[in-house]
Order: sequence, then structure tokens, then C-alpha cells
Amino acid sequence: MELATVAVAFLLAALAAAADATPVNKSCVTGGAGASVSIGYGGAGASAGVGVSLGGDAYQSDCPLAEEIVRSAVENAVAADPRMAASLLRLHFHDCFVNGCDGSVLLDDTPFFIGEKTAGPNANSLRGFEVIDAIKTQLEQLCPETVSCADVLAIAARDSVVASGGPSWQVELGRKDSRTASLQAANSNLPAPTSGVATLVQKFTDVGLSAKDMVALSGAHTIGKARCTTFSARIASVGVSAGSAAKDMGFLQSLQQLCAGSAGSALAHLDLATPATFDNQYYINLLSGEGLLPSDQALASPAGGEDIAALVADYAFDAALFFDDFAASMLRMGRLAPSGGRAAGEVRRNCRVVN
Repeated sequence: MELATVAVAFLLAALAAAADATPVNKSCVTGGAGASVSIGYGGAGASAGVGVSLGGDAYQSDCPLAEEIVRSAVENAVAADPRMAASLLRLHFHDCFVNGCDGSVLLDDTPFFIGEKTAGPNANSLRGFEVIDAIKTQLEQLCPETVSCADVLAIAARDSVVASGGPSWQVELGRKDSRTASLQAANSNLPAPTSGVATLVQKFTDVGLSAKDMVALSGAHTIGKARCTTFSARIASVGVSAGSAAKDMGFLQSLQQLCAGSAGSALAHLDLATPATFDNQYYINLLSGEGLLPSDQALASPAGGEDIAALVADYAFDAALFFDDFAASMLRMGRLAPSGGRAAGEVRRNCRVVN
């Protein structure tokens, strides 16, 4: 047997053994329960695309170990850098909100178009590209031109949540990769950290998701970090204005001290209490006035609407409800398809460039 064949056989055996030995997160969901508010999921009919439907067994025959390859790489990356879980989850979100989940966020600039990496919400902010590159290299060695980069992002997002202690769900697969990207759409479609509730709801509605999806998916901010520039509006008036409630004054002052003299480059945990654990602490923080981003804290404000604030409270008091709704909303977001449908896409050999 040639050395290359031996190496592939060894890798397959190792991955299969890892799959048998690794405990499975039993928090798998089908998205049933809803919170006791009126906003619901109605109207969030994100399209599964034209010509190509999604399913859980898209690679069962052609690349049966695809998900295990992704899972193993994500677990290793998160073990080395816990922040990477939030980074990979964010890549999927920023991909799906710009013309559907098509891997466009991964494309480098070319002479023919400017990609999405330099858009305002992404520049010097998105990370984890090298993890996706490494996963794609493994997949191409074992199953050439089979598993799309867009599907890699979807699987990696799920596995990042699981690696951080959050829920699992069966990722729907079968996406295709785009042949172009849109800097303009990335600048206009993605919510800003300073957005109010009305703007947030509108951004989600624009892509076919609901207000409830918005609140549930905002819970991804239970892990990760943000630069001082993204929450400067939260701390600008501390000590000057009486607008800050006493309960969050100490929190805001600590942020001021962190950011002082850093020219906005310092990083703060989005969830100071359990920064590397995917849980419902994010919503508990909001009730205490300790949401980091202005767009986060706005969810708990009466000005944002009673239904939104009530859902925040529901998730703060019921972690299982949050896990169920988060997984269901991730599935809905993962179904967002390019306007021209998936049939026009391809499976890139390299996630950074079109074939």
C-alpha cells in the first residue's frame, strides 16, 4: 500500500474512532417551544432556495466523514483559543445576512470585485478564516469538490456553540458557494452595534427573519469579545450624565477604565460573567444593565417594546427555552438563500477564490 493511501486510511480510521468516543451534546432540538410573548416566528419564512433543497444527509454517500472533520478541527481551534468559537459563529451570521448563506464572506478581493472582508462591520473584526481554510484543505483531500464552503461555515457555527457548552442541532446541508461577493450589501445589511431595536428588527425582517429570531440570535453574544470602539456610546456619558442607572454604573466605569488610553483597540468580554460558556447569562446581564453593546442593552429597554423585553426576561429565567429557540433560529437563518437560488452556485476548491 502506498504511503498516501496509508495516510488517508489512518486519518479516516482516526476520525471514525473520535466520532465513537466523543460524547454527543444531547440538547438536540427541533425548534418547538416558543416564549410567552406575542412576537412569535410568524413571517420568518426564509427561503431554502431555488432548485436545490437542504437536508441533513447531503454528504452521507459522497463524504460521510465531512461533519466529523469539521467538528474535530473546531474543537481543536476552540481548545487553543476559546474566543474562536464566537469568531466562527459570527462568520456564519455575517455570511447569511449578505445575499444568503453562500460563503461570499470568505472571498478575497479580485480585480473584478471587492469582497466583503473590508466592509465596515467586517474589517479588522472578522477572524477564523485560517480555521476554515484548514478544514477545507482536509475535505478537498478526502472528498474533492464535494462539500461547499457555505456548508463548512454552517457546521462550524453549530460545532462552536456545542464546544462552548451550548445546544446542538442537525445542520441542514446542500448549500452552494457564490461566485461573487458584495461590499455594498455587507455595509448595508449587517446590524451595527449601535442599532436600536427598531433598526435591529428591520434588518432581520429584511432578510426574512422575525423579531423573535433577532432576540434569540442576539444570545450568541454570550461568548466572544468586542473592541471599545463598538461600545463607546455606552460609556461616553458616565460621570457626566445622570442617564445611567445606579445598578450599571460600576459596570460602565470598569469599561471606561479598560478603554482609557487604548485608542479604542482594547477588547472586552461580551459576557463578563461566563465569557467562554454558551449559556443564557447574556440575558441575565441585560436585566442587570450590563449588556456590552448599545444594541444589546437596547433589547431590555422598555423603549424597545414590551414584547422584546419580555422575551429577554423569558430567556434570562429559562436557559432551556433559550437553547431551543436559538437552535431553531439558527436553522431558519441557515436557510437564507441567494436571490438567484443555489443552483447557480458552485463548490469552491479554495474558499477564498472562485473555481
